[in-house]
Amino acid sequence: MKNIVLVHGAWADGSGWQRVHDLLRAKGYAVSIVQNPLTSLAADVAAVRRVLARQNGPALLVGHSYGGVVITEAGNDPNVAGLVYVAAFVPDAGESVASLIDGGAPPPVQPSADGYLFFDTAIFPQAFAQDLPPALGRFLATAQVPPAAAAFEAKVSQPAWKTHSSWYVLTTEDRIIPPPAQRKMAGRAKSTIREVRASHAVYISAPDAVAQAIDEAAQALVR
Repeated sequence: MKNIVLVHGAWADGSGWQRVHDLLRAKGYAVSIVQNPLTSLAADVAAVRRVLARQNGPALLVGHSYGGVVITEAGNDPNVAGLVYVAAFVPDAGESVASLIDGGAPPPVQPSADGYLFFDTAIFPQAFAQDLPPALGRFLATAQVPPAAAAFEAKVSQPAWKTHSSWYVLTTEDRIIPPPAQRKMAGRAKSTIREVRASHAVYISAPDAVAQAIDEAAQALVR
């Protein structure tokens, strides 16, 4: 199990995985990073499958935040050996990001005229990445990639976690997906849970913990 495919979430791009990528490469893994277009769930799933098709053997699929929805759908690809959710949504059949946050506090978004959701840049640093240096948090807010509202409304058809082993990195200081909601979703999927004291941006603020969780998942798959 040497192939790792990393999938980013909303308001981000693949560059945020850089430190996790470097740590996994140092452990001998072949690491690929998907650049989701964030235009629709179908387009994001297609982007993941495009990368999976380039793997030399089975891959461990890793998704952060909305990327959890993407890997839940894309994880049915025959090239996927297991799933790792990082502070991510884990939807069941018929669920979407919109349905999972129904009744909770939605992120402070500012819709564009053509249906994309910008995260309020004034709130982003303390909501998404409060454990990062303030300057970095402000940069991430400025460099955000807004998702299409349609991507958040799209429903999962066949959850890959029902047929694959899964792991979950639960962020105890998360202000985007509440820790109790993370625990509930991970428990439903029977995921092996690893708690990390970090913000929603755990893949940047605690890359060592995330890389270790991925490494442990990959090793478990070959036992």
